[in-house]
Amino acid sequence: MHEHELWFTALLNQYLAAPANALFQLVGFHTEDAAKPWSNYMAMELLVIGLLMLVAILVRASLSVDRPGKLQLVMENIYTFVGDQAHEIIGHGYKQRVAFFTMTFLFVVTSNLLGIVPTFESPTMYYFVPAGLAIATFLYYNGQGIQEQGILGHLKHFCGPIWLLAWFMFPLEIISHCIRPVSLTIRLFANMLAGEQVTVGFLSMVPWVIPVIFMGLHVFVSFVQAFIFMMLSMVYVGESVAHEDH
Repeated sequence: MHEHELWFTALLNQYLAAPANALFQLVGFHTEDAAKPWSNYMAMELLVIGLLMLVAILVRASLSVDRPGKLQLVMENIYTFVGDQAHEIIGHGYKQRVAFFTMTFLFVVTSNLLGIVPTFESPTMYYFVPAGLAIATFLYYNGQGIQEQGILGHLKHFCGPIWLLAWFMFPLEIISHCIRPVSLTIRLFANMLAGEQVTVGFLSMVPWVIPVIFMGLHVFVSFVQAFIFMMLSMVYVGESVAHEDH
């Protein structure tokens, strides 16, 4: 699909091929070309992680209560916004989970927006990345449910409110929960791939004006998809940690 090697990917393959091969062998992952173990989506993921870490370092270095900088204010507003959404959806105990949702939102939106930067690509337009995020979300909300209510209490959610129908509802709920990572993956992957292809297509045909419009649309879709992914994660966590008496 995307066979060309980005310059950042080539840089990693030139200088960090050996560590990558050693790590992949350790986890049992085999690459097609040992000389080029880094693929574009891996390189773009590392770049996004590096950018977020750099932002965190810059905010931490200039952290101030009396005279906060612009970057600090932006990050505080994002954190507050995510916290408000989590409070509305999850309710009790939301504060301890805001960090996960904030980082999910920041990672997804940064990954999505990377595609509008020349010579880069959105890692989320490769299904591996949305799938990894979806699996992490699946493990997180189930883990939070077990931590909050224990294994038996968490499994009660799969039985439904009517015990006489538990035998019927339990397998349906299991199937429904297993479909959730697939749904999260396809929604994010398909939207970002389509946006990238449309923008690149118009750039090749009409290099001015019209591509700018689609790039603006790409920015809008990037934020919307990050918001939807975050909100669905909150809904899943809210369902898992909810008590019957709340």
